[in-house]
Amino acid sequence: MVRDPSREEDPPDPAEVLDALADEAARRIVAALSEPKTASELSEECDVPLSTTYRKLEKLTDASLLNESTDIRRDGQHTTRYSVAFEEVVVSIDEADGRELTVEFERPEPTRDERLADLWSELREET
Repeated sequence: MVRDPSREEDPPDPAEVLDALADEAARRIVAALSEPKTASELSEECDVPLSTTYRKLEKLTDASLLNESTDIRRDGQHTTRYSVAFEEVVVSIDEADGRELTVEFERPEPTRDERLADLWSELREET
């Protein structure tokens, strides 16, 4: 299973993004993601209880700030890893839209593996 917010058509709700980033523990989790990590690794590194870490990861993923991917293993012990889904987030007030709050993401270019996974997903959908 893969949850990649960069593939979603609708932009995330600005309030949801700001709410996710307003939390200190969530910001520590984002800062710790220099490479994909599991919830357990993040819990230990950020000194946040595992149950809280899962809630923060869910909130950050729902706000389009994190990608979630699952490593499938033959032994059945699948591992979910999280990675940062942005290079930059810009929050602004759009004067032309009646001072509406907007959020824009600068996303990293997809890796070769991600492009291959996209192609494979598209092929599976067609069959």
